[in-house]
Amino acid sequence: MHLLQHFKELTLRPKNAQELKGLVLQLAIQGKLTSKWRLENPNPQPVSSLLNEVQKEKEKLIKERKIKKENTTEKSKINKLPFNLPNNWKWCKLIELSSINGGFAFKSTNYLEEGARVIRISDFDENGFKNHKIVRHIYTDELNSYVLENKNILIAMTGGTVGKSLFVNQVPEIMIVNQRVATIKVFKPIYEAYINCVIPTKLIQDVIKEAKNSTNDNISMSDIKGFNIPLPPLEEQKAIVATVETLFKEIEQLEQLTVERISLKEKFVVSALSQLTTNNTNKEWAFLQEHFHSFFNEKNNVTKFRETILQLAVQGKLTLSWRSSNRDFEDVSVLIKRIQKEKAQLIKDKKIKREIPLPAVNKDKTPYEIPESWIWCRLEDLATITGGVTKGKRNQKDLINSPYLRVANVQRGFLNLELMKDILVSKGDFQKYQLKENDLLIIEGGDPDKVGRCAIWSSEILGCIYQNHVFRVRPFLDSTMNNHFFMQFINSRITRDYYESCAKRTTNLASINKTQMRSTPIVFPPLDEQNVIVEKVNILMSLCDALETEIDISQEQSEKLMQSVLREVFENSDSL
Repeated sequence: MHLLQHFKELTLRPKNAQELKGLVLQLAIQGKLTSKWRLENPNPQPVSSLLNEVQKEKEKLIKERKIKKENTTEKSKINKLPFNLPNNWKWCKLIELSSINGGFAFKSTNYLEEGARVIRISDFDENGFKNHKIVRHIYTDELNSYVLENKNILIAMTGGTVGKSLFVNQVPEIMIVNQRVATIKVFKPIYEAYINCVIPTKLIQDVIKEAKNSTNDNISMSDIKGFNIPLPPLEEQKAIVATVETLFKEIEQLEQLTVERISLKEKFVVSALSQLTTNNTNKEWAFLQEHFHSFFNEKNNVTKFRETILQLAVQGKLTLSWRSSNRDFEDVSVLIKRIQKEKAQLIKDKKIKREIPLPAVNKDKTPYEIPESWIWCRLEDLATITGGVTKGKRNQKDLINSPYLRVANVQRGFLNLELMKDILVSKGDFQKYQLKENDLLIIEGGDPDKVGRCAIWSSEILGCIYQNHVFRVRPFLDSTMNNHFFMQFINSRITRDYYESCAKRTTNLASINKTQMRSTPIVFPPLDEQNVIVEKVNILMSLCDALETEIDISQEQSEKLMQSVLREVFENSDSL
């Protein structure tokens, strides 16, 4: 395998770009990016000669009292070679090649609005300096040794971002480094940009991870000074940096193309699905079907497709051809009369309470036109709506321990019963809040985009009840309704928009009350058509499941390719 041949394939997933950059740097410091360069340049300046020049520069700086003399004998010992180097390279410690200083311990009470800028850990990352919450300090001679210079490398010594680094190509103004930020000042004639290539690699970051512990994200000056540096000849250092910059630029261009491609595709998909919900002609369907695998290879687009399926279903657009060839079904007005009769009987028998009647749905204010054989009504016209049991009731007798559904158990279109809890309730509440096969469950509140999510109870747990933040919606007449259709309607964008529009909002939460739930506008198709719609939706949702499975497989293959490249980089010599 040759890594460079797989760049385009590997960058089809944006998250791979950063890993690719890490691979490039790892190849660079192993000398694998410049094997051809070495063949073309067989006699570079020896590293030993380079280190002699470094030593002279260091002695000069010590003599000028710009740096302090340090004992590097022990620190320069390499106990275990991390990997083999090309013949003309040498392992060194960072302290042999640079002066490494910690920052000044500023007091925040002495910060000013004018003066030299103070560089704290939060003020930089690998992309540069951040321009928010800038702090400054008066400049004095005492701070001379903490002044940041061109070509210095900053590295964070503590906190959640310990080990992050920044190569300061050019200092934009006078800057003084704060404590817990180390400054690496590379000795001439070492190429500073090459040392910067080494710092973010696994070679150094593994040392940082090992230095940290469970209580402190912290690395010491000793850890930094002891970093192992694979040192090539000076001219090869420059060749490595040039190659890295070229490859990084190519990765970034491919990454940007990938991001733009995904964005354009999402916009196109939204447009195509919008056309489908507006027109729903055979032409739109045929176009989408022809491009299923190219349009729907990102999960965001499949999610949009699921929403569109529900939208088409509740508008009657999935059953256009069915209606044209099926006229022999019970009229909806007849179904409604049967439901009203059953509701009146339940009130008379005192099985349900009489509610204050709600106004009929104003046809002029409905969100879309429906087929002639359908009608608009309200949820309370079709079902009883009951809130659940309240936790912590006092002075209850004859308690029963019962499993109960919480908000977290009721997801959009399905129940998550992996984590169930029990509650102690009275016998009366146990009977009152029992769930029955085919009950609809609707969430009262939570995150604004989750209010009103709906699922169906299928008697999964014997004797289960439900909490007060969940509404139980039970049809007056099961024989007139397919509750799976009404679950689809409640989970569709139309009803979600209704709940979001009338929900009461606090800081990060929203909720709807029983009156708003009773008032939910509902379309009511003939029962036969409800059944056909549910069947068609299930088939299309299965297609979505298959598309998501294909996406997962594709991502898994991409991950395997990346892992294969990783193994090749760390195990083989020919990785390009």
